[in-house]
Amino acid sequence: MKVAIRRIGNSLGIIVPKPVLEAWGVGEGDRLELTAQGLRPAARPGLRHEALDELKRSIALAVVRQFGPREIRAQILANLHRWRRQGAWVSAYDEWRDIATRADDGELFAAMLGRDDNAMRLRQSMPFVGLLSQAEVRRLHEEAAG
Repeated sequence: MKVAIRRIGNSLGIIVPKPVLEAWGVGEGDRLELTAQGLRPAARPGLRHEALDELKRSIALAVVRQFGPREIRAQILANLHRWRRQGAWVSAYDEWRDIATRADDGELFAAMLGRDDNAMRLRQSMPFVGLLSQAEVRRLHEEAAG
C-alpha cells in the first residue's frame, strides 16, 4: 500500500489507514516504531516466558546448525572462564561447565535444545553467546517479537 506524505502542522507526515492499524492491533495513543526498513507496531514490552524460551531455543538451534560440538564447548568454556574472572557467576554456570567438559554431545545438545524443564532452566543462562553474529541474533529477536 502506498501512502502520501502530507503537511501536518509544521511537519510532514503520513496517515496510516484504520484497517492497517486494526490489523496491527494499535489505536490512538499507542506507538509505532519507525526504522530504515519501515513502520511497524512498537515491540510489546517483554516476551511471555514460553516465547522467551523459544527465542533462546532458536538461538541455540542456530548455533548448533552453524558450529560443531567442539567449537560450542570451547566457546562455553571461554565465556565461563571470563565471567568467573569478572565475578559474574550463577549456579547454572557450574552445570554448563560440567556439560562442556564431558564429551557427551547428546547431553550438550539436550541442554541447548531440549524442551524439558531442566533445558529451559539452563537456557536462561546460555554460555554459548558470541558464536552468532550480532545481525543474526538481532534477526532472531525480531522474528520472536513478531
